Amino acid sequence: MKSIKKHLCHWVKTFTLWELLKGLALTGRYLFARKVTILYPEEKMPRSNRMRGIHALRRYPNGEERCIACKLCEAVCPALAITIDSEAREDGSRRTTRYEIDLFKCIYCGFCEESCPVDSIVETGETHYVFTERGQNIIDKPLLLALGDKYEADLARDRAEDAPYR
Repeated sequence: MKSIKKHLCHWVKTFTLWELLKGLALTGRYLFARKVTILYPEEKMPRSNRMRGIHALRRYPNGEERCIACKLCEAVCPALAITIDSEAREDGSRRTTRYEIDLFKCIYCGFCEESCPVDSIVETGETHYVFTERGQNIIDKPLLLALGDKYEADLARDRAEDAPYR
């Protein structure tokens, strides 16, 4: 008797497309629910002030670049994405003549940022950048300084928000 009831139940479920109806009921439940999709270009996801995006070189308020060519960021980079050449200036201080970051190699770990004693190299919160031509993945010193100038206000704000946790 139990076997016949089981077969009959299976036969009814098969011909009434029971699984399909259960799936449609689930779809119907979420069809009229509140949507959680973000419309990307118009709406942005909230981001942490510790977000690691494209790199930038910062300057002092007087306009002089912060990098003292200590090469700690180059030494600590696990992906070997940073290349630095430096020379001494007339006043005895060192400054970089070449500072390049290969963004194809970079793993955005933040070690370069943490190792910098003068807070020169930073990772901005800008994560939307595109390469359309070969060679654009290597960011050189003038572009890094320009990015630093462009995002300085955001960087200062993010540093101020993060200060209690450092």
